Amino acid sequence: MSEVKQTEINYTEITNKGLWSNNPALVQLLGLCPLLAVSSSVVNSLGLGLATLLVLIITNSVVSLIRKQVSDAVRLPAFVMIIAAAVTCTELLMKAFTYELYQILGIFIPLIVTNCAVLGRADAFASKNKIVPSAFDGFMMGLGFLLVLVCVGAVRELLGTGHLFADMHLLFGEFARNWQLNIFGKDYPNVIFALLPPGAFIVVGFLIAGKNIIDTMMKARAEAKKLKPVKGSKRVRTTGTVA
Repeated sequence: MSEVKQTEINYTEITNKGLWSNNPALVQLLGLCPLLAVSSSVVNSLGLGLATLLVLIITNSVVSLIRKQVSDAVRLPAFVMIIAAAVTCTELLMKAFTYELYQILGIFIPLIVTNCAVLGRADAFASKNKIVPSAFDGFMMGLGFLLVLVCVGAVRELLGTGHLFADMHLLFGEFARNWQLNIFGKDYPNVIFALLPPGAFIVVGFLIAGKNIIDTMMKARAEAKKLKPVKGSKRVRTTGTVA
């Protein structure tokens, strides 16, 4: 397997790809099943997003460490075993420290093993690069997925219940029990549709559409700058003999 030299690693590009141009949820459209299923609130989204981020960092780091010792014949099975081990460790941590949230997220924590974004980054990046850029790539891809999850969870929770940051004590402990913000007041008529799976599809669709609009505007602005005429006089060069 060919390895990219450390000097060729562009951390700015890795950051841009993870958060925007190659975002796992908005561009690659990977991991949508848990994203749509558990993003009914901010705390659920944060729990799943942080678990996925941790798995990505661990997986990329370990794959990078063993990249020269694993042959192509057993590479993918080895990667899956590493991902399964990372998910198991993350699951045990959640059972120990956030057991109630773990029960709410249920099967979607073990299902991180099947998230193609994790296996994809291990095969496409970590298997070809050293540990530091690989861990950074896992962090940025996980952070991009986490931010989309939180955005979807915040919109659905706000539209569905009229408040934000409910039950944050499930993740951060008792001192976060009073973090709930009642944005629309107590008389807000709950929009149950936003909390159902169709509501999740619609919110994600609007996020993807918004990103595409921003990308189109940025591309048009960049092209306009290239075509912008240069002000001032221009020198005219002539060749040949002038009579």
